[in-house]
Amino acid sequence: AVTTVQSSVWNQLPITKEAAFEVDLPSSAFISNFTIGKVYVAQVKERAAARKMYDTAKKQGKTAGLVATKSREIEKFRVAVSVPSGARVSFFLTYEELLQRRLGRYELTLGLRPGQLVQNLTLDVCIRERTGIIQPHGMFPTANADAPASTHVEQSPECARVRYTPTLNQQKSISSNGLNADFIIQYDVDLKDLIGDVQVYDGYFVHYFAPRGLPVVPKDVIFVIDVSSSMIGNKIKQTKQAMSTILGDLREGDHFNIITFSDKVHTWKKGKTVRATRQNVWEAKEFVKRIIAEGSLLSAAQLVNPPSSGPSRRTSSHRVPLVIFLTDGEATIGVTSSETILSNAKKALGSASLFGLAFGDDADFLLLKRLALENRGVARMVYEDADAALQLKDFYDEVASPLLSDIQLSYLDDQAFDVTRSLFPNYFQGSELVVTGRVKTGVKDLKVLVSAIDSKQQMKLENDVFISQENGTTDSLECSGDLEGISSFVHRLWAYFTIKELLLAKLNSTDPATQKLLTDKATNLSLKYNFVTPVTSLVVVKPDEDEATQNVSSSIQIQRRGKTGFPLYNKRFVSQSAIFDGDPHFVVQLAKLHQNLCFTVDGRANDLTISAVTGNSGDIMITLTLDAVVLEGEGRDTLPINQQGSVTRQGVTVTVDNHQSCWIELAEGVQFLVLFHHYKHPSYLQLAHLGFYITDGRGLSDSTQGLLGAYTEASTENEYVVLAIKRAYLLNQVSKNNNRIPQIYR
Repeated sequence: AVTTVQSSVWNQLPITKEAAFEVDLPSSAFISNFTIGKVYVAQVKERAAARKMYDTAKKQGKTAGLVATKSREIEKFRVAVSVPSGARVSFFLTYEELLQRRLGRYELTLGLRPGQLVQNLTLDVCIRERTGIIQPHGMFPTANADAPASTHVEQSPECARVRYTPTLNQQKSISSNGLNADFIIQYDVDLKDLIGDVQVYDGYFVHYFAPRGLPVVPKDVIFVIDVSSSMIGNKIKQTKQAMSTILGDLREGDHFNIITFSDKVHTWKKGKTVRATRQNVWEAKEFVKRIIAEGSLLSAAQLVNPPSSGPSRRTSSHRVPLVIFLTDGEATIGVTSSETILSNAKKALGSASLFGLAFGDDADFLLLKRLALENRGVARMVYEDADAALQLKDFYDEVASPLLSDIQLSYLDDQAFDVTRSLFPNYFQGSELVVTGRVKTGVKDLKVLVSAIDSKQQMKLENDVFISQENGTTDSLECSGDLEGISSFVHRLWAYFTIKELLLAKLNSTDPATQKLLTDKATNLSLKYNFVTPVTSLVVVKPDEDEATQNVSSSIQIQRRGKTGFPLYNKRFVSQSAIFDGDPHFVVQLAKLHQNLCFTVDGRANDLTISAVTGNSGDIMITLTLDAVVLEGEGRDTLPINQQGSVTRQGVTVTVDNHQSCWIELAEGVQFLVLFHHYKHPSYLQLAHLGFYITDGRGLSDSTQGLLGAYTEASTENEYVVLAIKRAYLLNQVSKNNNRIPQIYR
């Protein structure tokens, strides 16, 4: 999923105010782009280099910001800037993530927390799945989970579009302070091939493995519950509540047991797991009710992997061994060394999968994560809030129905390379296994092999994926939006996976040399693909071209985009104006009304010519390009824009200063300013151009025509009213044409 968040803020107050841009990010997401006002383009740098760049900029007095990721389930991205009175500022943030399939559906969570009621709030999600889409819908996580008003869903066989555009009144009906919730998009795909869906584009492939319709494999599950004193109160109450529900969901073929621990270990049924009969489940619920918050993994390991069982027990019983370990603290009694705990657990658990649940912020999540990584499982955070019991139950539901074990997804060595993890201990109903890699040049058919153990026997599948030159080039869908394209997507997905695996391997390594090698590889890939990861940071430094306008002392105002002129309300030029600079434009001063008008010009300005009829020996011609200013008349003079210089001819003075600007004085009371805008990171909305401004129009005559004359001091207020009416009409026409202006500027 590629998500772009755009926010446009307008300061209508008479004073400068701070505008904050805050976005909730999934912890698995990588930021890939951040821009303020199309000019402040953030760069992804190695962490130490980003810090150095930031510190240097601050020492030089430049505007700068530094953003690094944090290891939490939800991360907050926050940037604040000062916005002058009457000005607008726009923020653009793009991040990318892999959507996990859980409980039979993909889920995209988008945080809607503007902190206030918003006049123009639009959420637009485009989904493309070539295998077909099932039941796309959007909702807030409420009890009824119905789609809120103003939600519109369109669907074609391979594409879906979900739009949510609440009015002010609809926002007020949810909260008088504006929306403050997650909007959740859910859907599934129509995947009929048991071997899954394999997509190959431009030398990269992705394999989605999510078989349906297989029988559930019984499981041996051990619940290991921390009952230490820190669990007293709400935590133990929520744990009991969740366990009661979970025990009721066990199947007859499952075997289970319960272990509680604090300074001592208590096992419900000594030395064995028991079948999940109605009587045993009732007794287990009674045991849970009596749990008092006042051990260990090794006890659990002995139950699912007893020494006498031998290697054949797993295949003879056809039960998947699972250990679900819940704790809210860290090891403080008995063996406390992390490395010893890891070693002991790995030896004891054998083929059992360990799932660690860290309850609350005090839990040693890093240790749980390493334990899970080394023992065929995963670790999750359980947040201590009102729905903690639901979080516990939801996690159990994800692992409650194993369908396959010991899954190996293979691709012939002479065809594929740089393949990500392809050996998995378990496949659970409603989930998905994903493998990415690269395909060697010249391969026409990618041979895919799948081996696994189901409820009865070893199963093997084989398929040849034909790689056509047209693979992925056809797109009949209308809602693919601005995504870079499927080809680029698969390429970036490979990089995303590879970086994740390098970072996990680093976490699981204790050798400093190996850790450095893995860090370097992850860093290089992060920089190459412009991902903000735990080894990189996002640094924003005010570009040099903005500083060119800092010392201009005139009535130039903040520019706001539009297709025609409109009044600007702040009275003096401020240094942040370049943030809002973009398309070729010019500003006309309304001296009589103490206002300015900004005009945005479609297209690209290549050069600018000013002719001055002096009435003397000859006319003066001034030609400005992005590189130089040429003055012709009584000779020819060239002034480079990167050097200071001044030329006067027949009363016309042209001055180039060291701030990338040129002052042109034609006569007393007639002065123009031209700014040379260059960008280090040009885009279609931000091309190099010349900005033209009337800094003094007092000397313009009553007969001045065109836009220069229409808004000069000689204009009557009646003329201004007519122009205001024309402006309103033009803006209305523009607003009806969705294809003319990006929505953020509408």
